Parts: sequence; structure tokens; C-alpha cells
Amino acid sequence: MRIALFITCLNDTLFPRTGKAVVRLLERLGHKVVFPEDQTCCGQMHYNTGYRRDAQRLAVRFVETFADADAVLVPSGSCAAMVRDNYPRLGAPGSRLDRAAAEVAPRVLDLTELLVDVLGVTDVGAYFPHTVTYHPTCHGLRLLGLGDRPYRLLRAVRGLELVELAGARECCGFGGTFAVKNPDVSAAMGADKARRVADTGAEVLCAVDNSCLMHIGGTLERARAGVRVVHLAEILASTEEEPARI
Repeated sequence: MRIALFITCLNDTLFPRTGKAVVRLLERLGHKVVFPEDQTCCGQMHYNTGYRRDAQRLAVRFVETFADADAVLVPSGSCAAMVRDNYPRLGAPGSRLDRAAAEVAPRVLDLTELLVDVLGVTDVGAYFPHTVTYHPTCHGLRLLGLGDRPYRLLRAVRGLELVELAGARECCGFGGTFAVKNPDVSAAMGADKARRVADTGAEVLCAVDNSCLMHIGGTLERARAGVRVVHLAEILASTEEEPARI
């Protein structure tokens, strides 16, 4: 299968290992990954902050860039949800953007959706000998409806012990621009989540959004909790021959 990778701004600038892990994983499974160089931002930050025209321009660029892709993999639940949930709201009914978004949006997938639903695989041949707990981020949980897909993939990883996270469905408090507009509330929510993560005794916290992992991970690090944060893609790409760095 020919899969187009939309890397997202945050991953591109701060977490390049996630993108590299996605490519290693999918190529190991026998698929071709392409990277359209015209891609920029999905416009989520602009849309959430009220800059609708800027978000529209970015949406047009996105749908044009990925118009011919069989599938568009987005290693960020929030950015995938932006395209699928909000792009249809940006274009006037019947407009070019409206029609293009309706065509492209169903092919925009989170990694777990691509693996489980499209490629029909849960055991990807990964090896990760660590105790792991999983945080279901808000966009993945509530907008994409990822359900048990991440858990099924994690349970199939050799050497991995998955431990339950209390209050898993509660928001970590990041929320993109929410953390900037409401820093005290954001920090308090992050502290609650970090405390529950530390209480699991896990070595690693996993999620499908590096933005949430950045927020929780910073809180964990300041508390010297000894828990590392790792994107799901990096765990699934990990093998005995090429282990993930934690």
C-alpha cells in the first residue's frame, strides 16, 4: 500500500524520532511511505484560536497536497481529528473546499486505525521489554473514537507489560492553545495526570499525541518521577535488533 505521511508541525520540529519510527514500522510491514514536500500545517491552532480564514487557507493546501494519496497517516490524534472533524466545517456547502475535504477526510488515519482497520494487523513484530501505561488523549478518545485499538497493539508487543492507568479518560490539561490561555488550570490538570501515571509504577507512558506526552512528560520530569514518555509509533517500531531509545 502507498501511504502518505503527514508529519505535523510538532513532530517535525520537536519529535522527529516519531516520524522516523512510523516509516521504519510501515516499511517493515511491506508498505511504501511517501512524504509530500508541499505539506505545512493542518491549521488546528489557527482554527481553535479564531483565525478561520488562515485555517481555511491551510485546509485548502492540505487537501490539494494529499488529494491523490491512498491513505494519509497522521501520527497525532489531534491533527487527524482537525482534518476529519473540522475541515467539513470550514468550507461553505458545495464549495471547492467542502467537496475536497469530503473526499480526503475519510482517508486521513491515526496510526492505530491504519494498522488495525486498514492493514488488519495487531502484532507488528515489535519488542519492547518495559512496563508501559497508556494515556488515551482527548482527540483520539472522543473525536477519532480509537477505542481499544492502541491497547490491542500494545498487548501484542513482545516483552511489554501493560499496566492500567487510573482516571485514564481524564484530560491531561494540554489542549494546545488552552495551555497558553489557561496556564494554571492546565498545570493543575497535568499534575493530576502525572501523579496517576507515577502511581502505576510503569517505566514508560505511551500515547498517540506527542503534544500531550510533552505536557505530562515535563511535569513528570520536574517531579523526578523516573517515568519516560514515548509515542506509540516508537514502541511499535522497536525490535530486538533496533530497540527504541527511552
